[in-house]
Amino acid sequence: MFIKKLSLENWTNYEKEEFDFSDKINVLYGGNAQGKTNAVEGVFYLSTGYSQKKTNDKNLLTLGKDKGNLALIAQTRYGEVSIEAKLYAKEKKKILLNGVEVKKIGELMGNVSTVFFSPSSLRVVSDAPEDRRRFMDMSISQYKRSYFYALQKYSKIILQRNNLLKTQNYPIIKDTLPIWYMQLAPVAGRIISDRLKFLKELAPKARYYHAYLTDDKEDLQVGFESDYYGEEKDIVNDFLQDLTLGVDGDIEKGYTSIGPHRDDLKLMVNGKSVKHFGSQGQQRTTALALKLAEVEIFKEKHGESPILILDDVFSELDKPRQKKLVEVIKNMQTLITCAYLEEDIFEGVEYKKFKIEEGKRVE
Repeated sequence: MFIKKLSLENWTNYEKEEFDFSDKINVLYGGNAQGKTNAVEGVFYLSTGYSQKKTNDKNLLTLGKDKGNLALIAQTRYGEVSIEAKLYAKEKKKILLNGVEVKKIGELMGNVSTVFFSPSSLRVVSDAPEDRRRFMDMSISQYKRSYFYALQKYSKIILQRNNLLKTQNYPIIKDTLPIWYMQLAPVAGRIISDRLKFLKELAPKARYYHAYLTDDKEDLQVGFESDYYGEEKDIVNDFLQDLTLGVDGDIEKGYTSIGPHRDDLKLMVNGKSVKHFGSQGQQRTTALALKLAEVEIFKEKHGESPILILDDVFSELDKPRQKKLVEVIKNMQTLITCAYLEEDIFEGVEYKKFKIEEGKRVE
């Protein structure tokens, strides 16, 4: 799949602009804070309904504007897809898929798939478990809507269960919790099972790309850290049993101490934790390998490549690794942002360039 056109109006620092992208590599370049990242962020927002910046939608509007609009037209193996987002300062956003308003964000997932690498992607390697869970959740949700809905349901039930635990009203808790058990266990089982399947596919692909980018000098191992493993039905049964046995401890703590909200990824390079012992370059290469592996999974699930977004990807890579990366992505639509356009990196490769200054295309 590839995006033919992106339109931005009152989006961050873009008053009004359009991009006609190539179905191969597209390079957006220019100085800092000119709008390169904002443009590609618009693509991710339209494909998922979420901002990488984790900010309120009204903060994505151009300063002083009451409403904004962004839209794309994409070509997929199933035909042309259009997505439009209408943003308002004082109202809820509206998202239209092929002209029809989307009532649930889950309906948007998978229509135009994107894989986004940015400096913030390093959080997957270096920060808290929730960043690694978010990586898994966003990826799986784009090709499996049932997973996205399971996440939403699980979050809602956990919130209700935790609120009940915090009351410290033991008799009411004892009477009420079994109802939550029967709702929570099947959803938790689905989430953990889907994560296990995802990582079984992801790990060897990430290992391959990491070795490729490091000239076989480093070996990346991706593991899953969870309280539960095995078949989905076994996970459900074990989780249900642990919920029952752990109720006294949860009442004392005031929160649910087990479940998929505690899962994590274990990332090791040459036998050492990348988070604790990896250099910034190693952490960046690890995050990039995970993203390239994600692309391969999407390709297998959809029968076509997703749109790959690489924001400031070259800054920590030396020239040989930059060229190796370009060789990998040359036949899929990729949106790259960088401060300076070094054309020798793209020698012999088809690409289209866009120079950005103050929220405008000037080239």
